[in-house]
Amino acid sequence: MSVNQQALYEARLELVNFLIDAFADVPSEAFVETILSEDVLLPDEGAGEKLDGGFATLEAFIEANRDREVDAVRDDLEREFTRLFVGPRPPILPHETYYREDTDFRGAGLATVEASYGAAGWSPPEEYPEENDYVAVELAFLRYLIRQQRAGYEETVGYQRVFHEEHLSEWIPAFADDVRETADERFYEAVASILEGYVAFEEEIAMSMA
Repeated sequence: MSVNQQALYEARLELVNFLIDAFADVPSEAFVETILSEDVLLPDEGAGEKLDGGFATLEAFIEANRDREVDAVRDDLEREFTRLFVGPRPPILPHETYYREDTDFRGAGLATVEASYGAAGWSPPEEYPEENDYVAVELAFLRYLIRQQRAGYEETVGYQRVFHEEHLSEWIPAFADDVRETADERFYEAVASILEGYVAFEEEIAMSMA
């Protein structure tokens, strides 16, 4: 594997890890501290419209909050995460089956998602409290496929391509739109755009490698 290929895998995994942490649960103190630290290096423009816009919004959020106490920023993000995704009566449900028109929420479509996991030999970690069509769970599956590709298992490229075609690309754009329209905190506006751009970027990679 060339140095450039290794760097690309590292960048892909760094992004998906960030997105999993952002959507899996209310943000931890360590997560917020990392975001606000001087060590965070955001990429230059040229990654695509959604990614560029998301990174620019994230940079604005960091600059506006860098001098605040980490606990205070975390409390703000915890309240916003809870309002958006937990409720009571959250305005957004980050589940594939909620956004699809060909299945009921948490209905038969959930088994279809799980079948994609099983075909690739992956099971969701038990620490994820949500159903298996939750956005962070689907991203964890994507992370697994990328790690397998890096290890030389080329067949996982096909699994990734199909997962984009049949799942991620069917609902992530609409979900990201809802987050951008509903969020009061710029952080969640940013991660919505980064998510949408990242999923499109990964689909391009999977299509080019298939």
